[in-house]
Amino acid sequence: MNMQEEIEMHERVVQSFKMTCIDALEKSAALCAECLDAGNKILLCGNGGSAADSQHIAAEFVGRFMKERKGLPAIALTTDTSILTAIGNDYGYEDVFRRQVEALGKAGDLIIGISTSGNSKNIIKAFYEAKEKGMKIIAFTGQNHSAAEELADVTLKVPSSMTARIQECHIMAGHIICSYVDQKY
Repeated sequence: MNMQEEIEMHERVVQSFKMTCIDALEKSAALCAECLDAGNKILLCGNGGSAADSQHIAAEFVGRFMKERKGLPAIALTTDTSILTAIGNDYGYEDVFRRQVEALGKAGDLIIGISTSGNSKNIIKAFYEAKEKGMKIIAFTGQNHSAAEELADVTLKVPSSMTARIQECHIMAGHIICSYVDQKY
């Protein structure tokens, strides 16, 4: 596949995302704004490239996105290597996000789990913990049916099975949510 074809494929996935995910995107943005308006925080998690996306989106909330505003409480659960390695060593990698949700999450908070498959065990366990605590859950996934969507209040299902195309839409969705939140502050 040449570069032109890669770009065209990206455009097709984005167009399909626009047609199929706009309602879920609007609901996700509204849930984030409601959470922050109530004085609560957003937790984000993912693995690999999705870990980087969770960190990027958290940084946009805490720092700023498009306009100067107060910092908003968001934490990427992927950033503290001491916590990740201690939990991974003592409990197993599947519990690295669940233990952090247990320690940091509370009713009214929100978690965004980013998983191209929607079946990452550490994210699923974090979602179960979040549900138990009365937190809202947003899942960013790919097109296949997943365990994450079974637990989520809202699922952004990118209509693709290609990891790169899914990740491109996930970061776009994160930016759109940040833009929506920016307008409120």
